[in-house]
Amino acid sequence: MPRYIHELRDWPNFRWDSRRVQAPLASVRHHQGRLVGRMEGLGFQLQEQASFQALAQEVLKTSEIEGEMLNPTQVRSSLARRLGVDIGALKPADRNVDGVVEMLLDATQNYDQPLTAKRIFGWHAALFPSGWSGVHKIKADAWRKTAVDVISGRGKNERIHFQGPDAARVPAEMREFLNWFEDNMEIDLVLKAAIAHLWFVTVHPFGDGNGRIARTIANMALARSENTPLRFYSMSAQIREEHSSYYDILESTQKGTMDVTPWIEWFLSCLGNAIEGSESLLGSVIKKGKFFDATADSPLNERQRIVLNRLLDGFEGKLTSSKWAKLTKCSQDTAHRDIIDMVNRGILVKDAAGGRSTSYSLKA
Repeated sequence: MPRYIHELRDWPNFRWDSRRVQAPLASVRHHQGRLVGRMEGLGFQLQEQASFQALAQEVLKTSEIEGEMLNPTQVRSSLARRLGVDIGALKPADRNVDGVVEMLLDATQNYDQPLTAKRIFGWHAALFPSGWSGVHKIKADAWRKTAVDVISGRGKNERIHFQGPDAARVPAEMREFLNWFEDNMEIDLVLKAAIAHLWFVTVHPFGDGNGRIARTIANMALARSENTPLRFYSMSAQIREEHSSYYDILESTQKGTMDVTPWIEWFLSCLGNAIEGSESLLGSVIKKGKFFDATADSPLNERQRIVLNRLLDGFEGKLTSSKWAKLTKCSQDTAHRDIIDMVNRGILVKDAAGGRSTSYSLKA
C-alpha cells in the first residue's frame, strides 16, 4: 500500500479544487499588484532599497529554516557588493553566505531564463562551496545516489516527515519536473510557485539543500508572476514564522492523495501574510529615503552615511562617539565632529542622559 504521494499511480498529476483556490488566489494577486504599483510610485532608488532589505531577509530566513544562522552583516555586504547598493563599508563574507546570495540573485534577477538541471546543480554547488555538508561529502553536479529522509529539528527534536523517491527514479523525476516548470503555461504562475515548491521537495533530488532550493524555485516563479526582479517581501521569513504548520502541511500532503488543495491554500495564505508583512519593511525604507532627501543640498560624508544606514536599519544599543569611532574606524575627535554636525542639521538629537554616557538618537 502506498505511503507517500510519489508512490501513487497517478503521480505527479497534481489536482486541486479550483472553487476553493479561486478566492485566496485572487486576493493574493490583488495584493501583489497593489504592492508592486505602490513601489513603482516611490522611484527606483527606494525600490532598490526595499528589494535589498527583502532579499537580505530571504537569505537569512531560508537558511534559518534549516537551522543555519548566517551573519546578517555578511549577508548585507554580500548582497550590496553584487547589487551595487550603497550601505557604507562592506565586510568580507564567508563562502557559504556568498553561495546562498548568489543562488537567490540568479533565480530572481534572471527569473526569465530557463530553469535547467545545470542551473540547479550550480545553485547546489554554491550552497556547499567546500564540497561538504557537515561530515558528509557533497557531489554538486549530480542527483543523489542514496535514499533520503525529509526531517526537521535536531537531536531529540528530530522528526521524519516522509521519505523521498528511490534514488534510481530521481533523474527521470527531475526531467519531468523541469519540463513542466518551463512548458506548462496554462497554470497561474503563483499556483506554479506553490506546486513547484511541493514537487521539488517531494522528489528531494539532493542529499542536502533541497528546502533552500525549493524555496528559491518558488521565488523564481513568483518573480515571473510579478514580471520584475525586484523583491518586496520575503516568503521564507513568513515560512519561518509559520514553520510548525509548514512541516505539518508538508507531511500531511505527502501522506495524502494527488488532490493538493490544502497545500495550495496554505501556500497562498502564507504568501498573503508575507505581502502584508512587507508594510513594516517599506515603512523603514521610506523613512530612510526621507532622511537622505533632507540632506541632498548638503550631503553627508561617508562616515555619516555608514552610521545613518545602521541607525535606520535598527541599531542595537545606544549610539555614542566611541561606537561611532569604532564603526567608521576614525578618531574620537572626528566622531564627535561628525555627530555634532548631524545634531546641528536636525538629524540626531542628544539623549537625556549626559556626562560620560552621552548618547544620541535619530530625531523622530
